[in-house]
Amino acid sequence: MTAEAAAVEAPVAPPVPLADNPLLADVSFPKFDQVKPEHVVPGVKHLLGQLHAEIDKLEAAVEPTWAGLVEPLERISDRHQRVWGIVSHLKGVKDSPELRAAVEEVQPENVKLSLRLSQSKPLYQAFKALREGTAWAGLTPGQRRIVDNELRDFVLGGVALEGEAKERFNAIQQELTQLATKFSNNVLDATKAYKKLLTKPEEVAGLPATSLGLAAQTAAREGHAGATAEAGPWMVTLDFPSYFPVMTHARSRELREEVYRAYITRASSGDSDNAPLIEKILTLRGEKARLLGYPSFADLSMASKMADLGRAEALLEELRAASHAAGLADRDEVAAFAASQGFQGELEWWDITFWAERLRESKYNISDEELRPYFALPTVMQGLWQLANRLFGVEVVPADGEAPVWHKDVRFFKVLKAGAPKAYFYFDPYSRPAEKRGGAWMAEVVGQSSLLAPPGQAVRLPVAHMVCNQMEPVGDKPSLMTFREVETLFHEFGHALQHMLTEVPEGMASGIRNIEWDAVELPSQFMENWAYDRATLYSFAKHYETGEPLPEELYQRLKAAKNFRSGTQMLRQLHFSCVDLELHSRFVPGQGKTVFDVDQEVATRTLVRQPLPEDRFLCTFSHIFAGGYAAGYYSYKWAEVLSADAFNAFEEAGLDDESAVRDTGARFRDTVLALGGSVPPAEVFKRFRGREPSTKPLLAHNGLLATASA
Repeated sequence: MTAEAAAVEAPVAPPVPLADNPLLADVSFPKFDQVKPEHVVPGVKHLLGQLHAEIDKLEAAVEPTWAGLVEPLERISDRHQRVWGIVSHLKGVKDSPELRAAVEEVQPENVKLSLRLSQSKPLYQAFKALREGTAWAGLTPGQRRIVDNELRDFVLGGVALEGEAKERFNAIQQELTQLATKFSNNVLDATKAYKKLLTKPEEVAGLPATSLGLAAQTAAREGHAGATAEAGPWMVTLDFPSYFPVMTHARSRELREEVYRAYITRASSGDSDNAPLIEKILTLRGEKARLLGYPSFADLSMASKMADLGRAEALLEELRAASHAAGLADRDEVAAFAASQGFQGELEWWDITFWAERLRESKYNISDEELRPYFALPTVMQGLWQLANRLFGVEVVPADGEAPVWHKDVRFFKVLKAGAPKAYFYFDPYSRPAEKRGGAWMAEVVGQSSLLAPPGQAVRLPVAHMVCNQMEPVGDKPSLMTFREVETLFHEFGHALQHMLTEVPEGMASGIRNIEWDAVELPSQFMENWAYDRATLYSFAKHYETGEPLPEELYQRLKAAKNFRSGTQMLRQLHFSCVDLELHSRFVPGQGKTVFDVDQEVATRTLVRQPLPEDRFLCTFSHIFAGGYAAGYYSYKWAEVLSADAFNAFEEAGLDDESAVRDTGARFRDTVLALGGSVPPAEVFKRFRGREPSTKPLLAHNGLLATASA
């Protein structure tokens, strides 16, 4: 039975009285344990009706003052974001046919409300009057920035469009929202559709014990009772914790090829084919940009970012030129190593990761599997919380049971500053491929706001989500992490810290709100650097059974291997960024060339090995087709320049000098983390660093400075 049929045939639940609808509860900690798919349609419809009535009231009596315009608008926007945020979050972590159907039903109405807010002429005129009137002088710099950005967003939201142009713009927005949801659903469905059962030990030869344990656990869950890590059967899927170890360790070349081909062609055929959706999305985005007077969607996207198209492409080219020779050297080194080990013929894509890992083991005598026992999730978390205390003077303490959660594995924490609560966050660590999308992300539950403070409090405290997709605990072992997963956890916590340690009282610019998209990755990528810091690493790198610290020589080998294939890694990210900008600036859909042709063309410049002709990576590139990174994937590299330079400030101060680390940490907290969207990011960076950013630290951290100047 198809998911759609299941959704149609499921018995109809009796309607829940609105007063009892947990989705609408006015709380900072949503009732995640109670919200069900059947609450979504009545709850969202009721909320939207209320908000439309409030907008009517505001439009009729709006005054061009902070209290008469911005505050009532914040109240409206906040209620909307809070409720829709719960729905979106559950869609990402607890998907089901019923929830999909509910989201599909209310999404058009939800988009309508957003369009109404961004195209309200009375509110736009009031913002203009506030900007040009006497009240402007009394606003703080942070408040002025909110007003300026609102004016910009009104224009980008179509407020100046009339008649047919406005109707067409709104129809495009509706369709783009639906296409993004469909794109995401297709990726999830295609990823979970592939299951390969292996019964012979030779088929799984080379796979480490952690992977065999996971594969047996997956097989048991799929009905193969009694499956064990030692005797099988084993089930491999395209979920990353299952897929990646196969590519890295499986000796069976046949298995690697099959799994690789399945992975790179996900969501490119049958019911979950995203190829036609991509063409449609790009066509509509281009049309939307032209309606607003921009030559391309990339230009429209850059209108609200730090960079413009020229500066973004110049940075990508500078980094490409600095990395290309290193990428070629990486390619040749792996090929030569494989040949020295008796491999004959040409290396194919499904051989690269496998042989690169063998080369890394031989060169540095180190492997992810050897490190895993030292990176048990509970201990890594403790180390990360200690780092937050060392750098920023805050305490992270468990608060499980103080807020409802959506799954038994979800943890809840509070952040204390000077002993008093400063913020809260949820942490959902493990992969659940049947209902949870892949990857890792941070999202806000509620933002800090003085306007929305509970009685007797100065502000409403911020609450965040952190979501990862690590291997779940197997048997009685905790979740044992790869070093890359450790970095990912640090990355997401960096985002969460910027949301939680904000000192901005205005809800519309606190935390990560109102920050240009290409600066948003600064704190997250900054935090990743600390995973290699000796004091930080040794605070958590302890063997999960014996408590023994990571042997010194292993740490030295880990550091030595840090820049292994860094040219290749850099080129891979640059490729994603360049394809994204090419598709959103110069590519014209429907003129004979496909998006996959563009991918191949860009690869001739950015990569040192052409993707397979049948590679359909774009069909799962959710960042740009179903997320916020359209014509913005370059933001990772743009912000990495800032984050590497920011970390360099600690290196200059001396990572072994505890008081210098604390002082520099306090400065980072009081600028990058505290100021949120109240000050332009270029100015925030300058206040922290005392100068403009430089690309040198990024190239140096990646071991690419020599090739850049060679």
